[in-house]
Amino acid sequence: MKDNVASTVVLMLLLFLNIRLLNGESPPGKPTIFKCRSPEKETFTCWWRPGTDGGLPTNYTLTYHKEGETITHECPDYKTSGPNSCYFSKKHTSIWTIYIMTVNATNKMGSNISDPRYVDVTYIVEPDPPENLTLEVKQPEDRKPYLWIKWFPPTLVDVRSGWLTLQYEIRLKPEKAAEWETHFAGQQTQFKILSLYPGQKYLVQVHCKPDHGFWSNWSQESSIQIPSDFTMKDTTVWIFVAVLSAVICLIMVWAVALKGYSMVTCIFPPVPGPKIKGFDTHLLETAP
Repeated sequence: MKDNVASTVVLMLLLFLNIRLLNGESPPGKPTIFKCRSPEKETFTCWWRPGTDGGLPTNYTLTYHKEGETITHECPDYKTSGPNSCYFSKKHTSIWTIYIMTVNATNKMGSNISDPRYVDVTYIVEPDPPENLTLEVKQPEDRKPYLWIKWFPPTLVDVRSGWLTLQYEIRLKPEKAAEWETHFAGQQTQFKILSLYPGQKYLVQVHCKPDHGFWSNWSQESSIQIPSDFTMKDTTVWIFVAVLSAVICLIMVWAVALKGYSMVTCIFPPVPGPKIKGFDTHLLETAP
């Protein structure tokens, strides 16, 4: 009797599953954790890509544990960073610690789990773009004109204390050009560009990168019109040419003078004095 009941239950379950499958319902597909990012090495977020939902409402949970620990924790915040994400605030972020995390997808037909993701916050830093990019054309009286570029680090990054060190790269191009020209700026937040085409409108962007981690996105474009007279003033150029010509002339005169003195010495060598011992030169004088 019990065997008949068990068989009946199994048949009912199989029938139920077949009906569900015929309706296009199935267990969820395998989710994938595709990115983890920290903007300032103090907090971080991980995002996952859901698999198929099996035609049913599907619930996703992210769980993790730290390397060397056995306690499993669930994601502390599913809302701050948007759908399919988990945000770790300062309270839940540890440096030089490996997080091992997975995402579990569950619906009425079953469940599926992602491959584990290993995360060290130190190596997933991707800062926000630099801010307040400003451009200015400077034309000193006695020097070549240049484009002066300045910016500020991302607001979230603490660079003053040295907690995070950023390096910067600039790119610029004439508005209608296809190729960007890039310049590495190191850790400074200002840069000088000398070689530009007069009369052109230039587009400029900057991005940054920490010691360990990834380049940020490029900042918003800033533009500036380069004046048509973006060259050294004529007066300055002519003064420079005149001074250079005078120096060259002095060098040539000096060289010719030295060469002439050497030729005279060669043609008319000095007459040596008498070398006979005891000879009195007064004897050669004409008597009165």
